[in-house]
Amino acid sequence: MNLEYIFKIVEKDEWNKSKEKGIYSGSSMDIKDGYIHFSEKEQIDETLKNYYSNKQNLILLKVDASKLKNLIWEQASNGVTYPHLYSTLDIKYVTDEYELYFKDKGTYKLKKKQEFN
Repeated sequence: MNLEYIFKIVEKDEWNKSKEKGIYSGSSMDIKDGYIHFSEKEQIDETLKNYYSNKQNLILLKVDASKLKNLIWEQASNGVTYPHLYSTLDIKYVTDEYELYFKDKGTYKLKKKQEFN
């Protein structure tokens, strides 16, 4: 369990709207579940494969987990523990943004925020 940084995959348009507001409230799935789903670094590939396969216009957020209140690691139905945030995310805790570019069949590359803004 990495207590320093956690990661969130978001749609680019959704993230841009959140940056204007200063908070991220979560995706429609997050809102339905009552918390914002995050991944540890080692879980990003699986999350992309299971929920974002070949989707475009995605951003990967790197978030300072030590700053978040209401963050709980919980076991999912697959037996793996994931970080869940039971509040909105103040965007000041996002330390990096990466644009995700899919290369082929679920593989991707990252491009740092400074390169695409």
